Amino acid sequence: MRLSGKVALITGGDRGIGRGIALALAGEGADIAFNYRRDAESAKSTVDEIVTMGRRVLSVQADVTDYAQVKATVMKAVETFGKLDILVNNAGIASRGRFVADTEAEEMERLFKIHVMGAFYFIKEALPVLRQQKRGDIINISSVSPFSCQAGHAPYAVAKAGLNALSSVLAKEELGRNIRVNTIACGLVETDMGTRLIKGVTGMDIKDLEKNLPFGRVCRPEDVGNLCVFLCSEEGGYISGHPIFLDGSAVY
Repeated sequence: MRLSGKVALITGGDRGIGRGIALALAGEGADIAFNYRRDAESAKSTVDEIVTMGRRVLSVQADVTDYAQVKATVMKAVETFGKLDILVNNAGIASRGRFVADTEAEEMERLFKIHVMGAFYFIKEALPVLRQQKRGDIINISSVSPFSCQAGHAPYAVAKAGLNALSSVLAKEELGRNIRVNTIACGLVETDMGTRLIKGVTGMDIKDLEKNLPFGRVCRPEDVGNLCVFLCSEEGGYISGHPIFLDGSAVY
């Protein structure tokens, strides 16, 4: 297994993309820690599935925008597993899809706090531990949104652009410490959030889009997980500092 002996911490790992990442990394031998905000039932389901793989797992209820809770989460993960090799900043929310003129300041701040500050908090706390390993990996889950900049997407696009910039700077800063930092720019992914988004914007079911997509389907959480596995493996060891697009070359 490509990640045998590794320990990974994933934010928002209880469901959706985060769950797909957690299961993929565990399937390749990594022990898993993840936080969740509210959905204890989904968290337990993810824990149970990882346990069936024979891996150790820790779930912690924590809000990524609360620095004290983030510090406690990282500390508990390190106390439980003794180290940390991989950090995946996945936790995120969608915006309400309003034009800039109609967007409340609170909405802009909320997206920025979760996507940028939440990732920053986890990075800041995890870095001292990652630096102690022969190799460390940080993967930030972003979006194609900052590159397409569609009307009505300002809070989400701006927040993800901030995350992309954080990733690029961090990759340069940590290169000499053998820490790789990459960003995955996802397109539409088949999750509860993605399904609600398509329903709200188009009135369609997410499955209705598949016949028009290049590979006949929407991206799935396991696709994101598989890419995370590759980036954290020896095969992905020469990649750092880049946004990697995972959108099937699709235009939605």
